Amino acid sequence: MAKKQPATDQAQQPRFEQAVERLEAIVRALEEGELGLDEALGRYEEGVKMLRHAHALLERAERRVELLTGIDPEGRPQTEPFDDRATESA
Repeated sequence: MAKKQPATDQAQQPRFEQAVERLEAIVRALEEGELGLDEALGRYEEGVKMLRHAHALLERAERRVELLTGIDPEGRPQTEPFDDRATESA
């Protein structure tokens, strides 16, 4: 299980969109093949870090999804937590 980071560390982490943009830039730089070995390895490691971060953010968002199950007599939505176990093996 992933460790929770202190609030100050989380504030410094990129948002999902920023992580994906950085990852795309890293992939482009690596595909161009103009980096030296040390720099390419550094970028690769940074890319892996961005990928893990983005994946963790997606998992967190998925767990927050709720299913709308109906509406009560007062017109308020009735929800239940999304059961992600059905998609784990997919």
